[in-house]
Amino acid sequence: MQSSDKPILESLNLFYHDSEVSGEWESPQQGSDDVQCLFCPERFSITSQKDELLKHFAVFHKFVIGDVNLITDLKKYLTYWRQRFSEEDLKTFCSVISTNNKNDVKESSEQYYLLCDVLAEDKTLREFLQKKKLERVLAQQQKEREDKGFCHTCLFCKEQFTGNRTDMFDHMTHDHGFSVGLPDNLVYTDELLDDLQEKLDNLQCLYCERTFKDKTVLKEHMRKKQHKKINPKNRKYDRFYIINYLEMGKSWEVIQAEPDDEMGEENETDDDESWGDWEEVGSQAVCLFCEFSSCVADKLSAHMQELHDFDLKEVKLRLNLNFYQQIKLINFMRRQIYLGICFGCGEKFTDKRELVEHMHSQQHIDRFPDTAVWDQPHFGI
Repeated sequence: MQSSDKPILESLNLFYHDSEVSGEWESPQQGSDDVQCLFCPERFSITSQKDELLKHFAVFHKFVIGDVNLITDLKKYLTYWRQRFSEEDLKTFCSVISTNNKNDVKESSEQYYLLCDVLAEDKTLREFLQKKKLERVLAQQQKEREDKGFCHTCLFCKEQFTGNRTDMFDHMTHDHGFSVGLPDNLVYTDELLDDLQEKLDNLQCLYCERTFKDKTVLKEHMRKKQHKKINPKNRKYDRFYIINYLEMGKSWEVIQAEPDDEMGEENETDDDESWGDWEEVGSQAVCLFCEFSSCVADKLSAHMQELHDFDLKEVKLRLNLNFYQQIKLINFMRRQIYLGICFGCGEKFTDKRELVEHMHSQQHIDRFPDTAVWDQPHFGI
């Protein structure tokens, strides 16, 4: 393959307009998203007929684009190459691949043209389009930060927030145990909230995306199954995360799965579960009923209250507990759960999930035996 002597950036600037319809991750804009085939007059929609377009390339024109899903703006990418293909022969840019049928008959051999970022011009084009898209996304994010006209009701209660989107995301995280990530990592947040609200209005779980008969059943399902989070497998959410515009091929799900080393601490592996104290991983306190953890006490309390119907403050007031008694009660609860015993009725379970489900369904989450059972020195600090 030979690369062109023409300056790629100058060629790009000839037709690169921010007002054009953007790629599939960006906010919808007015105008057509149709694109013409590189080799014939047939047209396709980039958003709804992308697969048909690529199939058309392969079947009718023996043309394949390598790593096409990593191209951040396919329409502008194709517009650029339509111009270049009109100037020079296809073989100047593409690798030629010959294929044979099962009988290996030479006459039936077919040639396919592969365009990929092995070609320096193609690689530069992809990087340029990614950079321009990132600039537009960051500009949109800054616009949202400065916008004082924001007004939206919480997805889980009737509290209304105006002026600052961050306040609403923080509220949902701390008061409802629902987090979609740090607000500084999000973009197109109005559309994200509208999409989530639409799912809830349609009685659809945000995580497993099952539909339920009424809001009460949906709320109970999301609480019991710990589904107060969005589905990481749903690629529709990718466009709302800045990370997806920074590096080709790296999604927000991959980043979310990476270890959190913000505090400069190594992650611990908890092979031997301990019930002797309020279990910690680094500076993370762990929920009594599941694996959720947080270094923020209020966030952990909100999680247990919202997802497990356990309000430590209410228990403290109801049982008139002092600090030392709180510690002993917590350690007693953790020990019973570790042993698979419901502290509300004494029933034994072999599976922790079944135990927690039982405690929820029987309302044994905050039902305790006589004080003398747990107010023992060995449950202390």
